[in-house]
Amino acid sequence: MKFIEEVVVEEFLPTFRSLLAADLRERGLTQHEVADLLGVSQSAVSKYAHGEVTVNDAVAGDERVRETVERVGEGLASGDMSQVQALVEAEVLIRRLSARGDVVADLHEAAMPALAEYDGDFRVHDPESEVRVRERVLSSVRRGVRILEHASGFATLIPAVGSNLVECTPDADGVEDVAGVPGRILDVMGRTEIPADPEFGVSVHVASVLLAARDAGSDARACLNVHYDPDIVEELESLGYEAVEFDPEGEASADALRPVVRDHPEADVLYQTGGFGVEPIVYVLADSAPAAAEMARELL
Repeated sequence: MKFIEEVVVEEFLPTFRSLLAADLRERGLTQHEVADLLGVSQSAVSKYAHGEVTVNDAVAGDERVRETVERVGEGLASGDMSQVQALVEAEVLIRRLSARGDVVADLHEAAMPALAEYDGDFRVHDPESEVRVRERVLSSVRRGVRILEHASGFATLIPAVGSNLVECTPDADGVEDVAGVPGRILDVMGRTEIPADPEFGVSVHVASVLLAARDAGSDARACLNVHYDPDIVEELESLGYEAVEFDPEGEASADALRPVVRDHPEADVLYQTGGFGVEPIVYVLADSAPAAAEMARELL
C-alpha cells in the first residue's frame, strides 16, 4: 500500500524544490537566501544546484509545475509573495495534479495498480471520492458476510438457488453499483460457503430486488435473501419488522414488488410464496449489509 502523500514527498517535492531553487538562483539570490526562503539547509540548495537530487521528468515537464515555479520564484525574489502564499500556491498545485489523469495521480496509480480498476475522475483524498465510497461498501459487505459465515445454523436459511448479501452505493443506478458475493452464498453439507470476496456487479437477482425497492421508495441500502417459511415471516414480524407479501407473477421479477413497496416504503421484509418454476423467497432489507446479516442471525 502506497499513499499518494508518499508520491508527493518522494517525487513531487524534490523536483519542485530543485526547480524553484534553480529559478531563485537564476534571479540572483545567494544559496543562503534560497535556503531561508525554502526552509532547507544550504547544503540541500547546493545539491539542488549540482543536480544531486533526483528530478522526476514527468513532474518537471508539466506546464503547470513550470508556470507555478516561475510565478512563485518571481514573487519570492521580489518580496511580493510571502512564504505562506508560496506554500498555498504549491499546495493548490499538488491538489490539481492529484486529480485522475494528472501527473501525481498517474504516478500514484503506477505504484498502486489496483486504482486503475476505478473509472472516472477522482482524488483518493477526496472524502466523497468514488474510490472511498465503493471501498466502504465493499468493506461493509465483507463485514456482513463474516457475520453470516460465523452464524451457527445460517446454512439452514439458504434457499436452493443460494443466498446473496448485497449493498449499494448511495446513488446507485444499476447492478454495477451494487456489491455482492460472486456465485452466491451456498449451503455445502450444512456449512455456509462463501465462494469469493465481494465485488461490484456480480449479483443480478438480489441486486435487482434492492434497486427495485429503492426505486419504489425504500431507503434500504442492503438486501439479503433467505428461504421462505411462514414461521420465518412470523418470527421477523414478532421482532418488530414490517413484512409485506408480493406476487412474483409467475417469475422471479423485481418489477413485481415495486407496487407493494410504493404502498409500504418502510417495509423491512418482502416475501413471495412461490409459483410455477419460482422458489419462495424472503428478502430482508436494511441500512447496511451487516444490519441485514444481523436480521438473519436473529432467526437462528
